[in-house]
Amino acid sequence: MVTVVEPGLPAAKGGTFATSVNPATGEEIARYPHDDTHAQDTAVAAAATAQKMWAALPVTERQRHLAQLGAILRAEIDTLAGSITAEMGKTITAARAEVNKCAVLCDWYAANSAVLLADETPDIGADGTACISYLPLGLIFAVMPWNFPLWQVLRAAVPIMAAGNGFILKHADNVQGSARLLAAAIAKTGMPEGLFGVLNIRRDDVPRLIADPRIAGVTVTSGVAAGAAVASEAGRHLKKSLLELGGSDPFIVLADADLDRAVPAAIEARFQNCGQVCIAAKRIIVEEPVFEEFTRRFVAAARALPQGDPASDGTRIGPMARTRLRTELHNQVTRSLEMGAQLLLGGEIPDGPGSYYPATVLIDVTPDMPVAREETFGPVAPLIKARTADEAVRIANDSDFGLSSAVWGGDESQATRVAEMLETGGVFINGISASDPRVPIGGIKQSGYGRELSHFGLHEFCNAKLIWKRN
Repeated sequence: MVTVVEPGLPAAKGGTFATSVNPATGEEIARYPHDDTHAQDTAVAAAATAQKMWAALPVTERQRHLAQLGAILRAEIDTLAGSITAEMGKTITAARAEVNKCAVLCDWYAANSAVLLADETPDIGADGTACISYLPLGLIFAVMPWNFPLWQVLRAAVPIMAAGNGFILKHADNVQGSARLLAAAIAKTGMPEGLFGVLNIRRDDVPRLIADPRIAGVTVTSGVAAGAAVASEAGRHLKKSLLELGGSDPFIVLADADLDRAVPAAIEARFQNCGQVCIAAKRIIVEEPVFEEFTRRFVAAARALPQGDPASDGTRIGPMARTRLRTELHNQVTRSLEMGAQLLLGGEIPDGPGSYYPATVLIDVTPDMPVAREETFGPVAPLIKARTADEAVRIANDSDFGLSSAVWGGDESQATRVAEMLETGGVFINGISASDPRVPIGGIKQSGYGRELSHFGLHEFCNAKLIWKRN
């Protein structure tokens, strides 16, 4: 449906295009003309037709296709990972891990969907018999981000499709090549043609898609402003929506934490994918007795992270996905320094091509500073001192966001007490925040609503239909 225009050539006649740029070099990869209204209608019509065929299949048959998708992803890992690295700068090691994680996701739903979607028969005693069936809503429209070009899409799509729904994807402009490779992989499974549709559309086209009567629901992973706009449109048309809008996740280190484990974990939690992760540790809150020692170790470890060509196996930090994002991140750092934060590492835009930004560490950070109040989507780590565990909780909860969090401590009961007080959708004790098909992911406050993965993600876009037969 979409023709790739070679670098340097104009967009299709009368149209506009999305441009994919290699963030490591600044060189243009390709241009993808935006789909016009006719192409959009054609894709939606094909998906709506395919969805009815798909929903009519037994769940076990849908599971078979998902198992095939997992196998295809593993077989094509080099091509898929290479596209991720080229388009958004993820290190090739992390890109391969992303593809593998997607395959595991497919495996889990291929093994568990039938059980999780089975009818429920609650006991209503002498009042008769009741049956609750989980039926698909229809066609789900997805607005997805660039930071995990495959995982973010499949994290939504696999449970949505396992439940019998169809899926229309609007992917980010800079990962259109990855979107098409994914669509091609899904087509190889033999799922009904058009069930997983990819549209390259502009932001202004989104309301029209949401309003389409063939669209039954909307799922969005994005920022707060974009999520609020999409939710508003979905609400106006009385359509179900799910929002994952990022976070400013706290990573709490208690005074009795094992620093030999906590420091490497904090490094991974903050700097993985160049810090461009919704559930990354964006505020590292450390109890006063271990703050200096934690800071010393953390800075040394961050300084040692190999940064450079994301296509090299040894690289830990590649470029940020876009130069504009780097500019915004640097602005957050600069404003925080002007407000009194101290810079221990990094904080300067390097010379040369690409959108690189160094691992950056700040201390003397207060809750009103941009690096603590806003979401920092890049390799910047604010270290915040807390006098007590309770103060650490207060600092952590003083946020507009509530996606995920982590608590590190030696006393399990104390760490659990802290975890129970945190206002987030998930808490990890002595581990870093992660997404896994076996458990739900989602947030509260401005981090959004609804849950993906596990049985929650499977049921999110289902009609829990009750049939009650009275005696």
